[in-house]
Amino acid sequence: MKLVTAQEMRTLEQRADASGNAYAEMMERAGTLTAQAIIERWNVRDQRALVLIGPGNNGGDGLVCARVLHDAGASVRLYIWKRALAADDANWKSCQERGIPFVRAEEDVEFAQLCDKVTHAQFIVDALLGTGVTRPIEGLLKDVLDTVRASLPENSASTNRPRIIAVDLPSGLNPDTGALDPAALTADLTVTFAFPKIGQYTFPGAHAVGELVVADIGIREDPENAIMQEVAAAQEIRALLPNRPRDANKGTFGKAMLACGSLNFTGAPILAARAAGRVGAGLVTLAVPQTIHPIVAAKIDEATFLPLPDRLGDWRPRGANELLAVLWDSNYDALMLGCGLGGAVSTREFLARLLENLPTLENPPLIVLDADALNHLAEIPEWWTRFVFATPPILTPHPGEMARLLGITVQEVQANRLGIARDAAQQWNAIVALKGAFTIIAAPDGFATLIPFANSALATAGTGDVLAGTIAGLLAQYHARAKHADDSNLFQAAADAARVGAYLHALAGEITAQEIGSVGVIAGDLIPRLPTAIQKLSSNS
Repeated sequence: MKLVTAQEMRTLEQRADASGNAYAEMMERAGTLTAQAIIERWNVRDQRALVLIGPGNNGGDGLVCARVLHDAGASVRLYIWKRALAADDANWKSCQERGIPFVRAEEDVEFAQLCDKVTHAQFIVDALLGTGVTRPIEGLLKDVLDTVRASLPENSASTNRPRIIAVDLPSGLNPDTGALDPAALTADLTVTFAFPKIGQYTFPGAHAVGELVVADIGIREDPENAIMQEVAAAQEIRALLPNRPRDANKGTFGKAMLACGSLNFTGAPILAARAAGRVGAGLVTLAVPQTIHPIVAAKIDEATFLPLPDRLGDWRPRGANELLAVLWDSNYDALMLGCGLGGAVSTREFLARLLENLPTLENPPLIVLDADALNHLAEIPEWWTRFVFATPPILTPHPGEMARLLGITVQEVQANRLGIARDAAQQWNAIVALKGAFTIIAAPDGFATLIPFANSALATAGTGDVLAGTIAGLLAQYHARAKHADDSNLFQAAADAARVGAYLHALAGEITAQEIGSVGVIAGDLIPRLPTAIQKLSSNS
């Protein structure tokens, strides 16, 4: 599903109107579908609904919504801000024909009537601005929103608190940046139209969206005006899941080599290897420093091992030669580097030697770079010009690692996650999975996919190792499938692995939080739920 800016949405609306899908028809669908979304979730008959009406198309959507709620048995009241109540406004006329009462904000002395209506409402519909926010909210509109907020019960969990429904966007949420005006109301439900907006998946604005419903008002993407970002949808990810033919063998599902771990980080290889196996890789091999091999081997039965020379648990450069030899002889499909490698200078030299010589392999594996591999790259000036990859590698930074790679602050990364990820992917010729709430997968061609999950249960050490292993396990399967089909489009294999891996990881987090709660989840809890996530996605249950 495409993800749009406000300007892209306006362009699509204009083209739809010019092609015969008139604004009036789109408005009718928008208001009707908003009301239907409310009716599907809550009983509205004999319930009081206050609809806040603004001056533009968003206010028109609100008038249609008010009419439909009235016809469904709700007791509706309109509160009008800055809207000309013209005789030729068909939606206003329909409300008046039904005798729906209204109050003008300009005529409401000290907002006494607004306070009374908020106090007695079961539903408040925000149809004031929508995507029309262009500057800080001030003046009368600020007073209206402040009055609504002040009139709500202090306890957000109160049974007397009305449901708040935003039409398209909560008024005051910037549709492009996610910036949230202090006056904005926090919605329980937002019904947006045609396509979701970037700001609805960007914090702090995402906090105000509540449940997000995308309503079809008859607008289609214009192929001549390609939209370069999307939200990953379940049906799209489902179609990308690797096939599991009955006559398969372990070679069918690929071989993944994971170079991970150090003396202080013996858990990272375990988490990554288990994740790679749980998403279906045919063979997982752990390349680890010799010193920690006994520790790691005692914790996992399914992986094979490649112990490499080390110095007190730190990697040594000559270990890269041994790893390259095994990759040459055994034709691995995926190579993941980084989880728990540690920060030793010798480890950086190991990594540099390995990456410099990967192009010499006849059939090089597809690459995932995570965690300490990224931290080491950040110490190598213009590393993307030094290391050459046959297929763009997958980089999986969290905001801190991304900040180090770019030489900026975490705050700068978080303030423009989509733009930062997209620019980095193009500069590095890499697929960048910028982790965090609403993980973003950006490709070198400028296309970006947003993973529609934000879950605090994943904010714990080790979940990044699980993600890296998940992507590596899928990457091995996609590469093996491409080789079997003699498909040279390995970039697509890498892009699919990143998108599907991030989606499954996030879905496993959702399942884990539902079963355990959002507090107390540890990284290992995700791993047995990866197959559950695959099954849930496959069955659409």
